[in-house]
Amino acid sequence: MGNATAPLVAELDHIRKVYGSGDTAVAALDDLCLNVRRGEYLAVMGTSGSGKSTAMNILGCLDRPSSGSYRLNGVAVEHLSDDQLADLRNRELGFVFQQFHLLQELTALENVILPMVYAGVPSEKRREIGIAALRRVGLGKRLNNKPNQLSGGQQQRVAIARAVINKPKLLLADEPTGALDSKTTLEVLELFDELHRDQGMTVVLVTHEHDVAGRAERILRFEDGRLMNL
Repeated sequence: MGNATAPLVAELDHIRKVYGSGDTAVAALDDLCLNVRRGEYLAVMGTSGSGKSTAMNILGCLDRPSSGSYRLNGVAVEHLSDDQLADLRNRELGFVFQQFHLLQELTALENVILPMVYAGVPSEKRREIGIAALRRVGLGKRLNNKPNQLSGGQQQRVAIARAVINKPKLLLADEPTGALDSKTTLEVLELFDELHRDQGMTVVLVTHEHDVAGRAERILRFEDGRLMNL
């Protein structure tokens, strides 16, 4: 469980993100202030165009704010180069997307260990950790299957194992159940519950489904680029 005394993982301070210029400028985020503490489980909701996806992209260091500051685990993100950002993403962040984003030519195990390749983990250690990660998500017998040999739910499990393989400080999930049926949705949400409860992982999940958001400890709602309630 997150609590008010836990260290801050993410600090968004007066973040503004503007697309376009002059008369065509649109503020996707307008003076966003948000703190995420270690061990929290947050759900982010909002209609299309509300700013929730832009906020996730900034939290994930996939986009830069037009103004304001963002500190991730104490590091001022806005001052980093593109290479430094890429390294920070690999070390500190895990991502789970609606469409899985698995490499089709790689096996489940090869997909899972990819972040460790970039992190410089030795080959034998990568394999050992990757096998253990797939076993934890119930895919110990699917190590050598490629994505087209797996169901949607199994592919999302592979994606979750890959997202947490480097023990990220922050796990970001963008509509992770959007392409899944109700039974598989429940199984995937139970995995997130387990990561949060048993491993103390900090989770921020974007969803438009109220029952999915209801699994979180705190729900954030965006409207017109602003955070409506905490």
